Amino acid sequence: MSVGEINNLMRGAVMQVIQAVLPVLGLALIVGLIVAIFQAVTSIQEQTLTFLPKLIVILLVIGLLGGFMFSNLGQYTITLFSRIPDFAK
Repeated sequence: MSVGEINNLMRGAVMQVIQAVLPVLGLALIVGLIVAIFQAVTSIQEQTLTFLPKLIVILLVIGLLGGFMFSNLGQYTITLFSRIPDFAK
C-alpha cells in the first residue's frame, strides 16, 4: 500500500464526514445567527431561546437527510471493506 493510496483513503473519509455534517452544521449556524440577531434587537437574553430552535432544526435535518447521510457513509464503508484484500498485497 503506497502513500498515495493512504492519502486517497484519508481524503475520501474526510470528504464523507464533511458531506454528512455540512447540512446539519450549516443550518444550525444560520438559525443561530437569526436568533442572535433577534436577541440583540429585542434585548432578550434567554438561553433556551438559542438552544431550542437549533435543536429543532438539527433534528429536522437529521430526520430529512439522515437516510441519505447514513447510506452514503454505509456505501463508503462497504467500498473500504471490499478493498481490504487489495491492502494486504
